[in-house]
Amino acid sequence: MFTEEQGRLMLALARAAIAREFDASAATLPHPDWLATPGAVFVTLSEAGRLRGCIGSLEAHRPLGVDLEHNARAAAFSDPRFPPLARAELPRVRVEVSVLTPASPLAFTDEADALAQLRPGMDGVILEHGWHRATFLPQVWEQLPEPRQFMSHLKQKAGLSGDFWAKDLRLYRYGVEKFKEERV
Repeated sequence: MFTEEQGRLMLALARAAIAREFDASAATLPHPDWLATPGAVFVTLSEAGRLRGCIGSLEAHRPLGVDLEHNARAAAFSDPRFPPLARAELPRVRVEVSVLTPASPLAFTDEADALAQLRPGMDGVILEHGWHRATFLPQVWEQLPEPRQFMSHLKQKAGLSGDFWAKDLRLYRYGVEKFKEERV
């Protein structure tokens, strides 16, 4: 569990990491010891209420601070759905940081059972089938509040048809602790 102060620092670190791509002399902020612990973070950028970039890690494989700054830069400059962020956009972009809990496998007998176990608004979901893989953060429930619709869109994001189902499909759930800039 992170404090509000820690959340504000993570938001500032994410914004500073992006700013340093435009100006190498931009402020470098302190990195307290808690940022050295392993962590998995998604950084989401929005502009005028619309998604502008979102990149993250599903598993903690490096220090939280490193993952945070790397994914902030990736969300701004490497999300394949968007052109790289322009310097003029940075003041208008709102930063959101989501720190993930470890994912746990979901045991289910069929799609109806899987859908019944999902907790709208709480669960982030990872879907895997063969080389197809996708995730939705819990925040996606705000746009897709019905489990069947949520799952259909997640399958499509993974490159599958919305009505696809196979008994070897794997699902994992995770939670997030999120922090969002109030306004830009």
